[in-house]
Amino acid sequence: MIMFRRGFTIVELIITITIMGILLTLAVVNVGTTQAKARDDSRKSDIEAIASNLESFYISGTNNSTDFARYPSVGVTGSAANITTNLRDANLNSFLPPGTTDVSQTFLPSTNTGSSPSIQTTAGVLPQPTIAQYVYQPIKSDGSVCQSGEIDCRKFNLFYRLETDNTVYKWTSKNQ
Repeated sequence: MIMFRRGFTIVELIITITIMGILLTLAVVNVGTTQAKARDDSRKSDIEAIASNLESFYISGTNNSTDFARYPSVGVTGSAANITTNLRDANLNSFLPPGTTDVSQTFLPSTNTGSSPSIQTTAGVLPQPTIAQYVYQPIKSDGSVCQSGEIDCRKFNLFYRLETDNTVYKWTSKNQ
């Protein structure tokens, strides 16, 4: 009598399911990392666009301004209206980190006081940015933060946090 083998043995099924589980786990972990890197790339391009708008302000001011060779004070933050009034051609989406919708909660002014050089470091800036925030820090010639309405803003720092390494980074103005 001839016996025909039909189907798979239990050992073959267990090995196949184990291999598929390992591959699926690797794929899911890799997708999460890839998405975080994509959001970080978006943050970097946002900061570049914001810096470009601030540099444009330095060169040409606003539509109603005759002041040049300065950056806007912290008054540029706080609302979409403040941004669009002060920064010509600003795309508000650049001021929104990935996954956020309210520019008043995401583009924040620096709250540092004093003129110590440490306030201009990634560890010294206040508030510390989260992955959902950018912090704008205009600096006066004496090294202190340029408060709302002040016009002696000689340089700026933009601070942002990346998701993949949870580190705060700083973008500095071209004009120092």
